[in-house]
Parts: sequence; structure tokens; C-alpha cells
Amino acid sequence: MPSDELKALVRKLNAQATQAKMDLHDLSEELPIGWERIPEQAQKTFDAYAKLAEARARLVPE
Repeated sequence: MPSDELKALVRKLNAQATQAKMDLHDLSEELPIGWERIPEQAQKTFDAYAKLAEARARLVPE
């Protein structure tokens, strides 16, 4: 993947990971309401950051 495309992908994945983190944070502030959604949201956040880490690892310094 060309460097510009990879950088765009990293930006997109970073935005998604940040949103997942904020959703998890919001869920935690509403506790005990919605406690049942913790595992689902935590997994979503974990997956988003795993994808971001993988994409960042593919970036090579220019």
C-alpha cells in the first residue's frame, strides 16, 4: 500500500479507535446503567486499537 494511502488509513483507524474509547468512557460514566454492554464495547475498543497498532507498524519512516 502506498505511503499516502497507509497514512490515510492510520488517520481513519485512529479516529475509529478514539471514538470507541470515548464510547467506552461514556458507558463507564453511566454505570450501573448499561453494564451489560461492557464486554461488547470493551472488545470493540480492543479491536479498534489492535487494527490501529497493526497499521502503524506497517508505516516505515521516510
